Formats: sequence, C-alpha cells, structure tokens
Amino acid sequence: MTRRLLLTAILLLPLTLPAQEKGNYRAVSKNAKSLTGDIAFANDKLFINFAGFTIAQIRSLTPAELAATFDADPATPATGNLYRTDIPAGRKFLHNNSLCGGEDTEWVLTYLSGRNLQLAFFSTIQMPVLTPEALTNSPNLCGIYTYTR
Repeated sequence: MTRRLLLTAILLLPLTLPAQEKGNYRAVSKNAKSLTGDIAFANDKLFINFAGFTIAQIRSLTPAELAATFDADPATPATGNLYRTDIPAGRKFLHNNSLCGGEDTEWVLTYLSGRNLQLAFFSTIQMPVLTPEALTNSPNLCGIYTYTR
C-alpha cells in the first residue's frame, strides 16, 4: 500500500510543481525599467505594474528556441516556457506605454538562467515560430525585457 501511494505521489508531482518563474523580479534592462517596471509571476498570473494578467503555460521551450529568441548559449543551464495570455493593446503601463503598440499581446516567452529572467512578448494570434530566420524581422515580436530576483 505504501509503495502504491509513493508511486502515485511521484507520478503526480510534476502536475503540482509551480512554474520555475514563480516569484518577484526587479526590472534591469532600460526598456523594462521604462515600460513594465518590476513584475511578478504567480500560479496563473503575470503581474505588470501591479495589474494581473492571466497566463496559461503551453509548453517548455527547447534550447534551440531559447537561443533563437534570447541569444542564449545552448550550453548554459536554463529553462524557458511559452505562455498564452491576452493583454489588451489599450492597457498602458509606465510612461503611458503599451507592450505591443496598437496590438494585443498574445504570447509571453520566458528564459530563466540563475537569478535572471528575460521575457519576450508577441502580438500574433498564432503560436510564434521560434527560429532565427522567423525572428529576424518578425513584426510580431514586441520586445525583450530583462529582470532579476
């Protein structure tokens, strides 16, 4: 009985663990300081400038996708996720700025390496294509922001 209970707990563990990004982050990059300010990740929310937005984790990112999106070194231990969200174009943050100009923000990508977190926001309804070729001149990539714990 104890073995069965232990096995069940081990199998369910991945379903109950929070995303790696969970916690508070301080804006580091110039664009993060001027547009979003500090942010926080909760179970199913991304908080930007004290406003909470629902997010849904879609999948983990591969090392190649992290390298293409964030210029990450594939050999560096890091994690990243793709989240679906809906941040209206009319939502203004610091200095009356919006994330994606006149378009709704539909996707958030994360790249967590040590204490540093980078976010990339996309405005496309379709899942973003995360290859160097597709990202080179992507009109749907709204910006990349850097934070730290």
